[in-house]
Parts: sequence; structure tokens; C-alpha cells
Amino acid sequence: MDDKGSVGKISVSSDSVSTLNSEDFVLVSRLGDETPSSTNNGSDDEKTGLKIVGNGSEQQLQRELEDVLMDPSVADTGLGPETRMDSLGGGDHGHLPTTVSPVPPGSDPLTDESSSEGSPISPIPDEDSIVFSQLTYLGCASVNAPRSEVEALRMMSILRGQCQVPLDVTLSVPGVSEGTVRLLDPHTSTEIANYPIYKILFCVRGHDGTPESDCFAFTESHYNAEIFRIHVFRCQIQEAVSRILYSFATAFRRSAKKAVLSSQQAAPLTPDSDLFTFTVSLEIKEDDGKGTFSAVAKDKDKQSFKLRAGMDKKIVIYVQQTSNKELAIERCFGLLLSPGKNVKNSDMHLLDLESMGKSSDGKSYIITGSWNPNTPQFQAVNEETPKDKFMYMTTAVDLVITEVEEPVRFLLETRVRVCSPNDRLFWPFSKHNDEPLLSGSGDVSKECAEKILETWGDLLSKWHMNLSVRPRQLPALVRSGIPEALRGEVWQLLAGCHNNDHQVEEYRTLITKESPQDSAITRDINRTFPAHDYFKDTGGDGQDSLYKICKAYSVYDEEIGYCQGQSFLAAVLLLHMPEEQAFSVLVKIMFDYGLRDLFKQNFEDLHCKFFQLERLMQEYIPDLYNHFLNVGLEAHMYASQWFLTLFTAKFPLYMVFHIIDLLLCEGISVIFNVALALLKTSKDDLIQTDFEGALKFFRVPVPKRYRSEENAKKLMELACSMKVSRR
Repeated sequence: MDDKGSVGKISVSSDSVSTLNSEDFVLVSRLGDETPSSTNNGSDDEKTGLKIVGNGSEQQLQRELEDVLMDPSVADTGLGPETRMDSLGGGDHGHLPTTVSPVPPGSDPLTDESSSEGSPISPIPDEDSIVFSQLTYLGCASVNAPRSEVEALRMMSILRGQCQVPLDVTLSVPGVSEGTVRLLDPHTSTEIANYPIYKILFCVRGHDGTPESDCFAFTESHYNAEIFRIHVFRCQIQEAVSRILYSFATAFRRSAKKAVLSSQQAAPLTPDSDLFTFTVSLEIKEDDGKGTFSAVAKDKDKQSFKLRAGMDKKIVIYVQQTSNKELAIERCFGLLLSPGKNVKNSDMHLLDLESMGKSSDGKSYIITGSWNPNTPQFQAVNEETPKDKFMYMTTAVDLVITEVEEPVRFLLETRVRVCSPNDRLFWPFSKHNDEPLLSGSGDVSKECAEKILETWGDLLSKWHMNLSVRPRQLPALVRSGIPEALRGEVWQLLAGCHNNDHQVEEYRTLITKESPQDSAITRDINRTFPAHDYFKDTGGDGQDSLYKICKAYSVYDEEIGYCQGQSFLAAVLLLHMPEEQAFSVLVKIMFDYGLRDLFKQNFEDLHCKFFQLERLMQEYIPDLYNHFLNVGLEAHMYASQWFLTLFTAKFPLYMVFHIIDLLLCEGISVIFNVALALLKTSKDDLIQTDFEGALKFFRVPVPKRYRSEENAKKLMELACSMKVSRR
């Protein structure tokens, strides 16, 4: 499912089919329309008179990088209206903040354009913008989860604490989504940087009562929407924070309004009743010569479909509504194709429609048609293109949508390259392989060779005679992996939880208390190990036990409380022991093994570990270190999850369990061994990637490589063999 629509412009064809060239399509009510037939006169049987309006922004479809800690397929920020702002250009239309400003703009002295010169805001004379002065820019950083409040606040805290040379700036916020946010030099009004409003995905302010209460930040898509950055600011006048966020909300809200309303009588749009947002994407399948059709790869620049001349093809279009009440798609009466872009209606040619139906999850409509490339009108996209050249083709789908008076045409323009039918096409990020591995994936067998079990049996017998001293041969056995059937017992012994009656009783008391982080815990439970049968059922025993452990720990450790990532580790423990014992081992790992230190003091210890990892790379894998240096890839951009979840969030369970074996036996330093082993075994692939490609490689192929038990064993052998000296 991989090509998206092109730029956001509106055209209306002669046969009254409204058309947009946009990846995100927004339906809005026909307001201020003087045509009597455009209203339904109160009849439920008539269409309600909706028309289409584009978001007015040229953009790539925002594909969110994986959340630092959670699966993107099930992520939900759960933010309140005070902090969540998803721009209409960013893909989450219809969720506009209603309480961004605590007072109406007209009564807020910060918005009074006639106020004294000391006011931090003023209008820009030559464009619809508001200018905010007396601001300090604290810097920017890359983020993996551009709509996560937790991630944004964490980076805000880090940048505020680390900024040594703050930059005084003036900020200009446009009034419409077609505008641009600008950073200006306060003395000369020279532009320092600019960010189109449609690329801004999320805004957040620091929480009251924290050092960041005078700060705000926004995230933006960067490098063709594959990379995300956060920009953090501090306001000298704290009250200005609310007004600035209100201005962003106004710009986001006006994108549809500006495009459709030209009449003064038009009523304001409201997200709940007027906006219907659709994401439409394109997939091309090609006859693979084996009786099936496989998804077409994309070229190395990730922009062009790579087609083979003369091969039968299928066009698959996915239509998903992303906001407001669901509008049913009644039928598809045309799937069309044409070479070129900006094509006329008469240039479009019908394909044979094969099917239209809903996806298995019920969220998308899937329309499929067959494409015979040898048809004369498609000859232009059936001839080999010169090397390093490409051409455009245009695809359209005509739909009848409930409550929309006119038929709707979604139109997509995409680049293609046509090569010889004999070319062997390979793309490591094709649709088949482009989905991240769900947490909790992988079966772990309890079968074990009898001789190994006998060896462990003898060791445990001796160990139980003196639990205060670990048997001498224990580390060597653990490095080969603890037998799955014995892990629950051995983990408790390694953690020193063999005599934990007091903590068991304490746990039973803790679960009766209220947690201040209950909503965050509840939100994360069903996103933890969704691939594992024990945790996949909402309200099931697994999720119930996991909730209680996370809640108990958040009450037990008031300083750290609940942190994203804890749930994955708790889930691993629950798969091997009752919840009381799992809680005891979790407490030991957090306190005695130092995991909680990673979350303290603005994540200073975590950043220290990133620094150590990069120095180790420089020593042990210098060519990869230099490559990352050249492309600007830093350790925190790919290794945050490794450290914060101890690799439990994304890797197959066979590998995860072995890592916990080593951690409990040898300490948290084993993370460096595993991280270096992962980097070393992936070096040849990573060294061929650019910045964006490396992040994608970490996100998908790296975890999937270790679904093979043999590969996981080799990786852990390498990790155990490395003598890592941290300096």
C-alpha cells in the first residue's frame, strides 16, 4: 500500500465529479451555498450536501516512525485538548483543540494588538500572521514519536536542561495552513528558519508546576516526512504560552475554512460536524510468473514504483476515513488510469474492476482492478524508461459515498520507472516486509535436551543448599540460555527474590491503592505484547495481571512512578511466574540492576549510555561509526528503546528471554554487548543506507532477522564473546 496522492489542489471536472490531487482528502459541508438543491430540507432520505475541499498543502503522506516504546499500529497518545494539536496538513484532521487558550482571544491582553510596546505579540503587516517576541529558542532534536506527549515533554526537559547558549528569537505564526512558521532575529527581523504549517504535526506545552511550565514545543516532519524533529522554546512571559498554542490551533482550524468559504455569511467550521478526512493510498501488484500477483517494489530513492514492461498488473486503492462519523462507501463505479500528471478527464481510461470490499479489520475499503499494460492507451507506461529517468502516471477511483450529493473522485499521481521484464527486482522494504514486528512475537519451546536439564538440576540442588552464593559454573550455563521450563525459578534466584514474603504482602496492599498514572497505564496495557495470546484479550487474565503490576510499581516508586517500557518488562516476567513474584523481580531490576537510573534527572544516565555506546562503536566498529557520523545518525535515534525496555519491546521472545537471562546474571552492562552485536551483524546493510534508510532498517529488518532461532543463537553467542570495556 505505498503510493500516496500528490499535491493538495482542487479541480472540478465537467461531469460534476469533484477531484483532488491530495493524499489526505477532507470532505466539508457546503456552507453558504445559495443553490436551493444543495440542502436536504430536513429529509433524512436526501444527501446532506457535502462537497470536497483539499487541505491546501503540498506534502508527502505522513508515515509515523515507530513510537520509541509502543507499536505504531496500536499507539494512542491519549492527550487532552490542552496539549494535542494535529494540523490539518498532518493527517489527523478533525481533532482540533477546543481549550487551547484559557480565555477568549478578544479578552486576552496578550492578543490585544493595540497594547503597549511591551506586549510579546504584534501583527505582521504584510501577511496574516501573529508575531511573538521575548522568546528563547532552546534547540531541536530528532524524535521517533512526533505525536507522543511523553516523548515531547521528555525532549523539552532535556533541551531546557542542556541548552548552554540560548538564542533569542521572534516567532511568526501564520493564520492559515498555507502559511509558514518563521523564526526571526529579534534585532534585524532577518529570517533564521521557517517551517510550513502543514509539516507541523503536534504542539505541546510544559506542565504547570514543572521547570518547563514556561516552555512550548512543536514537532515537524523533515527530510520528505520520514524524519521528525522537535523544536523547543521558552517564553519570558509565561502567559504567552497559551496564546501561542491558540495561534497554532487557529492556523490548523482555518485550512479547510479558507479553501471553501468565500462568502461572508459562511458559518465557522466545527470539526465534529463538518470535516470528513480520508487517507487514500495506492499499491501496484505485478504478475510474478508463479500464478500470483506480488506488490511492486520501489526504487532506491523511495519515490518511484519500479515496473516491468509487458507484465500484467493490478491496481489496488485503499480508502480509509480518519475522522468524524463513518460515511459508508456505497459503490465504486470506476477505477481509472492514465500516463502523465495533470491529465484531463478525457485522458483517463477505465480498468476492469475486480472487487471492492472492506479490509479484515473493517477500517479500509479496498478497490482492486486489473491492468493490461499492452493496451494501446497505456503504452507510455509499458516502455522502458532511460536509466535514472522516471515518468508520472495518474490513478483515480470514482465512488458513491453516503451523505455526499455528488460522486467523489480520489485522484493520485505517482512516479514510475519501467525496466526490462527480465530485471530481477528486490526491495527489502516491500509491503510484505515493511510492517514492524509486533511485540510479544515468537514461540519459545520448553523442550530441552535431557543432559542439559540434568546439568541444571544438579546446579539447582547445590544452589538451594546455599542461596547466598551463586554456583561457580552458573555464568557459563546462563550464557548458553536458561532452559525455558526453569526460567521462572532461576530468574527469581538470580534476582535474590527467593525470600520475598514481605514484598508479596506489600504488593497485595499496593494494588488496592490509587495510582496517579492510572490513565497512562491503562492506555499502554493493550499495546503490550499484542502478538501473545496471554495478553491480547482486553480484560483477560494477562492484561489484568499486567495492569496490577504496573499500578503497584507506580505507587511503590513515587520518584519514578510508571514509565513507558515497564509494561514490556513486566509482561516478560509474567510469562514465567505469578504476578506477586513478577513484581518482586521487577523491583529488583529497577533498583538493584539500575534500570530506574535511566529515567532519573532528565535522563542523564540514559544519555551517558548513548555516549558510551558511540565510543564503543568508534573502538569496535569504526567504519560504521564513521558512516553514522557522516549521515548524522546518533545513538539516541535508534537505541532509546533498547535501553529503556531492555530489548523487550520489539524483538522476538526467544531472543528477549535470553537477554533477560544475561541481565539477571551479569548486570545491565550486557545491553552494550547485545547492542554492539546487533550493530556488528547489521553493519554491511547499514553502511549502505542513508539517514532515513538506517532508521527504517532498525525499525523493521533488524528485529525480524531474529525470528530465526538460529540467528538469535548466533547473535547471543557473539554478544557473550565480546569483551566490552566501558570508559
